[in-house]
Amino acid sequence: MSAPTLLFLPGLLCDARLWRDQAAALGGAVRCQVADLTHDESVGAMAERALRAVPEGPLAVCGLSMGGYVAMEIMRRAPGRVARLALMDTSARPDTPEQTRRRRALLALSESGMFRGVTPRLLPQLLHPDSIPRLGAEVMAMAERVGRPAFHRQQRAIMARPDSRPDLPRFAVPTLVAVGEADALTPPALAEEMAALIPGARLARIPAVGHLPPMEAPEAVTALLRDWLAAP
Repeated sequence: MSAPTLLFLPGLLCDARLWRDQAAALGGAVRCQVADLTHDESVGAMAERALRAVPEGPLAVCGLSMGGYVAMEIMRRAPGRVARLALMDTSARPDTPEQTRRRRALLALSESGMFRGVTPRLLPQLLHPDSIPRLGAEVMAMAERVGRPAFHRQQRAIMARPDSRPDLPRFAVPTLVAVGEADALTPPALAEEMAALIPGARLARIPAVGHLPPMEAPEAVTALLRDWLAAP
């Protein structure tokens, strides 16, 4: 089998900066590609667009948060193409009614002209307190690059995503489930649930980071992905 393409799937209001360090470190061993998840209003359409954009051949699929939802959709749609799977700081569960209510409130606020991407008051939900001084500005700039129209599309896709838990026992590829120990949005219990449902999955908890480990602890995440790519 030829070496797989490593397909990175960003989270809500994230772009290629999220995976910059991992793509640079691993690009000598595999072809790295970051999907553009800004154009579609469903995880199904996001998955199809990502699949169309990569070369033929096996894929190593790595998704964070919303990107994890898309990764699980790719597993449903094209399981024969996925050679290995990494799910980072994400959940297999659908939105709760309260989560959907909060998303709709954010959409309404944004549609009224109040979109400001990630504001300083939201950073504690995304980053460990120790990460905010060095990464806060970059996270806010990344959100501004993604912009309001894409934010609306992404939120609608997230609200409509399916419950992936029934599918997890059928994910028969080497799988890494990783989570920041201080992730407030998708806490470690959700990662533990996924790892327990996926046969043979490896669970990794990354200390002293929040929801964005690829930026907060780039070397640790790269090491995890290197081991995952080498797993039999």
